[in-house]
Amino acid sequence: MNGSLRAALGTSATALAIATVLLTAPNSAAEPVDFGKGDGSEEKGGSDGNSIYAAARIQYSGSVAKNGGTGNVTATDVNWTPPPCWYAPYLGAKDFKKRMSKDIEGQMNAPGMGGHAGAALSELQRHYEDEYGWTNTPGYKDYNVENDGKGMFWAAVENPNEPDLLKRSSCNDLPFWVETGETPPPQYEQAITPQILAALAYQHMQLPDTEVALAPKAVTKVNLPTWAWLDKTVFNEIQATAAINAPGVNLQATTTAKPVALKLQPGTADAETYPASGECAINTDGSIGEPYAKVKADENPPCGLKYLRSSGNGTYNLQATITWQITWTGTGGTGGNLPNGTFGNNQAVTVQEIQAINR
Repeated sequence: MNGSLRAALGTSATALAIATVLLTAPNSAAEPVDFGKGDGSEEKGGSDGNSIYAAARIQYSGSVAKNGGTGNVTATDVNWTPPPCWYAPYLGAKDFKKRMSKDIEGQMNAPGMGGHAGAALSELQRHYEDEYGWTNTPGYKDYNVENDGKGMFWAAVENPNEPDLLKRSSCNDLPFWVETGETPPPQYEQAITPQILAALAYQHMQLPDTEVALAPKAVTKVNLPTWAWLDKTVFNEIQATAAINAPGVNLQATTTAKPVALKLQPGTADAETYPASGECAINTDGSIGEPYAKVKADENPPCGLKYLRSSGNGTYNLQATITWQITWTGTGGTGGNLPNGTFGNNQAVTVQEIQAINR
């Protein structure tokens, strides 16, 4: 939103709230129907039969959570978060005019809509009806209808998986026009890009439940080294892809998770790990640790643990957490690194005392 128009709308909390209601595009779960040149028909478009043309929907594929939910990867960088909102293609000019003019008119006719709130709505209307916006700043003559089919209005899209309402609604610029094949102006830093899509793919990525092989399995003895390992055949790279498609906007990014380490946490302070850090690195062949063999009964495992006290009538909760190296590649040769991710499984381990018989 340009500064002057933002100031006008900001003269009243009511007006700002109205503007937010009017200018928020359908979220990323909106049904994709059609884009670009509109025919002015309200019957076409959204899944409820009442909307016009819905916002471009982000499509997820690969190893992702079901029904658009958040995946199970936890970023090791506690300061990193997925994008709470972004700007994406919304409507062609004719459809945007039909939607906005109807909403503005409805709000103007609402009871008590006077004073600052009414003035803010008038300026909002002027921004899209006149060639010049507030105080002669650039606007859109007749909602840019003369260019219908040559581009789209872009608008804010909230991340439905962002729990913080303030962050989710922080993309509060007015919808803006982007010509087909062009990129949004640089001031719209949150306009959808391959990097944003990569972060969203990360947020939705679903890593597999991987149970660590143990020897002895499930039941071990006090002071007896327990070997732990993961075979390379069940320990592979995982990929998730996010893509968005609209006229002139075809972007995608694939986020790849590669397993690099295993951390063992015995579930009790009365235990030792191998190595002492509990972090087992990946082997050159892609596996972690080493399977137990009888000939190595007197050796300590390269990856494993040893319990020093019985679990009594219960069990210890062994947590095996895998660290995944996260990278991404996207449209136009883009790519880079994202924070490492972790995902852990819990396994119940029974630890028994070694019974000795004196003769």
